[in-house]
Amino acid sequence: MDPFTFEGDWSGQLIATAIHAGHDLRPEIAERLVLDEATRLREEDPFTDLLGARAPARVVVNRSRFETDLNRIREKAVYKNPADAWGLELWDEYPLPEDVIGRSLEVYDSFFEALGERLDEVAARGPFIVLDVHSYNFRREGPRQPDEPVMENPEINLGTGSLNMDLFGDVDAAFRLAMAAQHFDVRENVKFKGQNLAWWVHERYPRTGCVLALEFKKEFMDEWTGEPDHERIDFLADGLARCFEPMLGALPK
Repeated sequence: MDPFTFEGDWSGQLIATAIHAGHDLRPEIAERLVLDEATRLREEDPFTDLLGARAPARVVVNRSRFETDLNRIREKAVYKNPADAWGLELWDEYPLPEDVIGRSLEVYDSFFEALGERLDEVAARGPFIVLDVHSYNFRREGPRQPDEPVMENPEINLGTGSLNMDLFGDVDAAFRLAMAAQHFDVRENVKFKGQNLAWWVHERYPRTGCVLALEFKKEFMDEWTGEPDHERIDFLADGLARCFEPMLGALPK
């Protein structure tokens, strides 16, 4: 399977990305990784490609963030030690060979080169929106332990830490209003503010690129078994799709 794919119709101004949805590893990474598969899956964002599936244009990354993390700056995109990955034991030996790291960074570089080629054409038409779709765990203490507090764990965390609010504040507001009308619990920058993908787009397209980093609480799946709730996934995907028109209407002309 290709490391990443570009799908749908790219003639418009709205794109959804799922850069942490992937679970694949190239063989030389899989052979060195000692982290068990269940833990790895729990730290990935499975099914986020389905949450953004109603978007006209889509980016889906098939490789695991444990091979190369596209939402980190290049210097930190490959997890070299447990400190880079929430204390998880990763590799059968340290340090990870430089040639292995280099091949992981080739995937990183090819992704941003290919995405840039696509978005250059989109930006040439005017302002555009990227919905950077992620998910997060809220039951980290264990499958039979209480959920983490609702006040600190919104249904959807809207990350806008690097967004130019003077230019795109209306898009931000349109999203929040459209989701509130559907009774979704959306709160801004509570747990996450958006990272490398948002930074990269906002730096490369400072007057046209608008990234909303969306972190969905993993209520649409069992974060400990990986079992999806497809009815809930469809419900969330439909709810997100109802925001497209008002967001596009709020883009600066």
